Amino acid sequence: METLKDLGTFTFPSLLKNSVKKFGGRPALSLVEGSPITYSELSSRADSLARMLAALDLKPGDKIALYGTSRPEWGISYFAVVCHGMIAVPLLPDFSETEVESILSHCGVDAMFVSGKLYEKIKGLGQSLPRVLIRMEDFSILKGGEGMPEDFASTLLLPYTVKEDDTASIIYTSGTTGRSKGVELSHKNLVWNAVQGQTVHRVNKMDRCLSFLPLSHVYEFTIGFTMQVLNGACVYYLGKPPTVSALLPAFAKIQPTIICSVPLVVEKIYKNKVLPAFSKNKFVAGLYKIRPVQKILNRMAGKQLNKTFGGHVVFFGIGGAKVDPKVERFLKDSKFNYAIGYGLTETSPLLAGSGPRITLPGTIGPVLQGVEMTLLNKDEKTGVGEVVVKGPNVMKGYYREPELTAAAFTTEEDSCGAGWFRTGDLGVMEKMRGLMRLSLKGRSKNMILGPSGENIYPEDIEFVLNQHPLVSESLVVEDDAGLVALIQMDKDAVTKEAETRVKQKSPSLYKMTEQFRRDVAYQREVILSEIQFFVNSRVSRNSHVGKVREVPEFEKTASQKIKRYLYDLRTKISKGKKK
Repeated sequence: METLKDLGTFTFPSLLKNSVKKFGGRPALSLVEGSPITYSELSSRADSLARMLAALDLKPGDKIALYGTSRPEWGISYFAVVCHGMIAVPLLPDFSETEVESILSHCGVDAMFVSGKLYEKIKGLGQSLPRVLIRMEDFSILKGGEGMPEDFASTLLLPYTVKEDDTASIIYTSGTTGRSKGVELSHKNLVWNAVQGQTVHRVNKMDRCLSFLPLSHVYEFTIGFTMQVLNGACVYYLGKPPTVSALLPAFAKIQPTIICSVPLVVEKIYKNKVLPAFSKNKFVAGLYKIRPVQKILNRMAGKQLNKTFGGHVVFFGIGGAKVDPKVERFLKDSKFNYAIGYGLTETSPLLAGSGPRITLPGTIGPVLQGVEMTLLNKDEKTGVGEVVVKGPNVMKGYYREPELTAAAFTTEEDSCGAGWFRTGDLGVMEKMRGLMRLSLKGRSKNMILGPSGENIYPEDIEFVLNQHPLVSESLVVEDDAGLVALIQMDKDAVTKEAETRVKQKSPSLYKMTEQFRRDVAYQREVILSEIQFFVNSRVSRNSHVGKVREVPEFEKTASQKIKRYLYDLRTKISKGKKK
């Protein structure tokens, strides 16, 4: 296992130097439809690119944005920037033109690597763009190359020793709570987290990692990139949107041993493939309800699931959002090699997790070695409190936001004392199967105070809603009358169900008549009422929803969490009253 002794310092120059020394001739980065570059080539290309940046009058301390989809050139760009004292500013590919403009201004970006397609989205920003623009795919200069010598390879790099506390990345989050903030992470924050991640799962030089999440998200960056490079694995990038038609042949070709994913991927497979197979006839559906039989059937389905992912997966990491416990139970029954991780951008990100051998459905698992964790304002009855942490992976602060930074940490007045980072997540810590494990209950800001003073956790209600076969995703919020369930339904399934009901009641109706359409619309309303009864019959009275509303599609973050702040009905009501 790579340690500080191997690296010398927890910095990216030390990490890359160590990897070149140990794995120089081995494959490092590649597109699925391309040929890998070796670790030695990665280092030499990053050095050459750094000389080009120097020739463009960029120097240590300058901030360089990376605005592109995940590919080998993204990693080359990152090492060129951070190994020579500059600061990387990764931007999510789905950031809008307005978001990009705001971040460039707030951060004071000096140069930008941008992919060709994304450049088309932002080129209208004109003078708001930094003085230097470089096309990421081939490192050609789009703007600011006047006067640069053709033979930039001989350009001298200013001598600079990167220190552990130097800022490596400023990552702007587009989170579930609204305001985008620049999280300032040091070399030590990120490299230390990758090193300690090995205590959850050990990566080796024979591993093949298939990457389809954005590298600008710290989860994919630390676990799917830094941790892989640290240990000499080869990372293959999909190079296109992660649709089923693109992923399946990639899994078959690469036969990855490591995959980093978000819960939505496996939840869709479970809901669209596994459950229908076990409910297509009443006999099998009845058997599936018997727990011992369910385990056997899940084990059979698991073999097919493993083949779907290429047949060689030893680590299927799931992070970025809470996993449906029912889906996780299926994964455990099926003996699929999944792992669970929890963390935030502010913690580089990993705080706690379970490797494939120790996962326990419904829990996150042990706290990462070297991280301190406790619960703030713990409820003595339920054991629920806000998760607060200390460790070498906790951010330096929010860039240029001292007040926000101060508010993110505890003070002397708090029960745990000063200096703990407040995650905003509610959790419990219990000893289960010989290990102290963290389980999450939701976000402290999401908790709803009921009319009788009781704590209502919307995530628990959403979990029940998502069990309904016609519900894809849900969000429980408040309006002036109580709880409201916003649901995104399976469009094809609900339309088919509504039409079937109309045909059964009025078989003579022609499908395209206006009456048929009105009857179908009415049946959709009936289905919403049935969903309301479904959830209210399965939760406590305090958690009953008063209304169920359908939304076409939820807007999400890069880690596929719903942006809750966009659906705050109380804010909309108060704005309406002001008018």
